[in-house]
Order: sequence, then C-alpha cells, then structure tokens
Amino acid sequence: MSGLIEPHGGKLVTRVLEGEVRDEALKKARKIKKIVLSDREVSDLELIAIGGFSPIEGFMTKDDYHSTMDTMSLRNGLPWTIPVTLSATKEEAGNLKENTDIALVDGKNTILGILHLEEVYSHDKEKEALEVYGTKEDAHPGVKKVYEMGEMLLGGKVSVVKRPEHDDFKEYRLDPKDTRGLFKEKGWKRVVGFQTRNPIHRAHEYIQKCALEVVDGLMIHPLVGETKEDDIPAPIRMRCYETLIENYYPKDRVCLVVFPAAMRYAGPREAVFHALIRKNYGCTHFIVGRDHAGVGKYYGTFDAHYIFDEFDPAAIGITPLFFDYTFYCKKCSGMASYKSCPHDSSEHITLSGTKVREMLKGGNTPPPEFSRPEVAGILAEAMKQR
Repeated sequence: MSGLIEPHGGKLVTRVLEGEVRDEALKKARKIKKIVLSDREVSDLELIAIGGFSPIEGFMTKDDYHSTMDTMSLRNGLPWTIPVTLSATKEEAGNLKENTDIALVDGKNTILGILHLEEVYSHDKEKEALEVYGTKEDAHPGVKKVYEMGEMLLGGKVSVVKRPEHDDFKEYRLDPKDTRGLFKEKGWKRVVGFQTRNPIHRAHEYIQKCALEVVDGLMIHPLVGETKEDDIPAPIRMRCYETLIENYYPKDRVCLVVFPAAMRYAGPREAVFHALIRKNYGCTHFIVGRDHAGVGKYYGTFDAHYIFDEFDPAAIGITPLFFDYTFYCKKCSGMASYKSCPHDSSEHITLSGTKVREMLKGGNTPPPEFSRPEVAGILAEAMKQR
C-alpha cells in the first residue's frame, strides 16, 4: 500500500478468520452462549472486521465508550467521535461472564463471529444521547435507536467467522483493502470521498466536480445500511448514481463503492466519523457539505464544518473539503454557492427534499436546474410504484 494514506491509527485492522482457525472458532461458537445482534450491530461488526473502523478491533469497553463521548477520542488519544457498542438486556448480561467467549449471531440465528468478552458495563443512554446527538428527544432517530438498545454494554475484541451475506450491489462491495488496491492500480494518490444517503442532485454533483479539480479521483460512497423509513431506498439510489456516472462523470476518475454502515444521524460528530472511515478506505480528502449527517433541525447548518476546528489536523489525517450552500443561479446561468455568487437569492433555484418528494408524488418532475432529467425520471417512476 506504499504511497497511499495510512489507515487511522497506522494499521488496517482485520478481524476475519480464515482456514483452520476459522473452522475451529466456528465449532466453538456452536457450543457457547450467544447474543443476537441488531441490524446496526451487524453492520458495525462487518466494518470492524474489514478495517473500516480501524483502529477499533471490537465493541468498545467502558473506558473507550466514555472517552469517545467525553473527549471525542479513544482512551489512547486518537480522534474518534461515535461509540461503537454492543448492547444486552440485564437478563442476558447476567448470564455472561467476563473473560469468556460469546457467539454473535444475526436475526436468522446465523453465527457471524465470537466476542472475546472483556467487560460488562452499564449503558449510559441519556449521556450518549446528549453527548453524541445533542438531544434527549426520542424524535431524533439516532436517540431513538439508543433508547431501544439494552441496559448493558458488552466490550471486547471480535473474531468473525462468517461475513454478513449481501445479495445486492455485489460488484460495488469493496473492502478498504480493495479500494486501496483500486486507487493504487489507477495511480490515484489524492482521492476524495463523498458520503451520501440520498440521490445525487445538481448541488451534490457541483461540489463533487469542484473537488475533482484538485484531486486525482472521486469515490462516491453511498451508505446502504440501515436508514430512516422515509429515506429513499438504496436500490433506487444506486440506479441514480449509476445513471449519473454513465452520463455526466469522467469514468476514469470516478468509482462507485457501497458503504455497508448504518446511519446514525449524529450531525457534526458523524461528519468526523465518516471522514475517519474514508481515510481507512484510502481517501486523502473528504467532502463535508452543509448539515452533514443531520436530521430535522437538531444541528446548525455548518456545525459539521466547525467541529473539525476542535481537532489537530495531523491527528485527523484526512483533509476535509468544506462546501457552502449550493444552488442554480439564473443570473450566473449555472451552479454556484454563496461563496461564489453575487446575486440576490430571488435568482436562485433551490428545492427542499420535502418539496421534491411532493412534486414526485404529484407526478411532477423537478426542474433540470435541481436534478438531472435521468435521475428525476428514476425517482418519479419509483414514487409511482410505491
């Protein structure tokens, strides 16, 4: 991996067992106590195993959990902003002993791995809600998930014997070691990552292409794990991304890779979290737009920009690229932002996600100044079918 940016912490973690070691671990897992993982915990397990969450090697123990909330860093001082935890009910935890192994299974009772249990400790849900999400309101989807988790947390390294199965987007499911190999093969030394859980509209396209002017390549990295019910489903979004790349992007400078994470909606903290993960995938730069990973009115428009000022850039290691609010300006006859456009807002064409959904439900296509016609067509057809 010479010439590529170092993973966070200096080493790409792998917790996937292979060969005889895997076979022995699987035999053992069939005989020991088990914990059923939620969908988000399954996603987290996969990202731990493949190095997406490097340097984390398992679900957090108490010190790392509280350090992440209190200082936005692990107990060793390395920046980290979101707890990665495994919960259990008091009853489940009461049957477990520290310094033993626990089988980890999904909702279908498939054995995925083993937790080498180091610590059982209390889940401070209220503190997590306030520190990570900035609110105790369960109307916030991230807070709601925290409140739904068990009262206890289980910490320890993991060993994965079976990756979660995915029947979708197989050609786009690249691990960090794979994307790093791809970037090296393409000769990309400066790579910008773009996080999204939405279709890419003209504003997103504009900031991606601005970023492309200063780097060698762009990795569009849509999140395809658990999201809110009213978010546009991943299969529809993927069709939009494919169509855009086919018609409007230089194919030798762009790659599409899916991100198997669950969405937290933690706003500023999740912006840093997303940047660190893309560093593990081999990106040197990361796009941070307005209200990154936000939901409702819980965060300020540019809070996700300001939070990076709280870190030593060298400790973060990946360069954030901050973009202002973007729009189509009729006077400029093109895409612009408040940083580059001198004209009154009456000349700007902007649409909220709510307005776009209303248009699509009514059978109306958003204007080309907001969305490429091909993308609007995919969304309109999907809305009709729903």
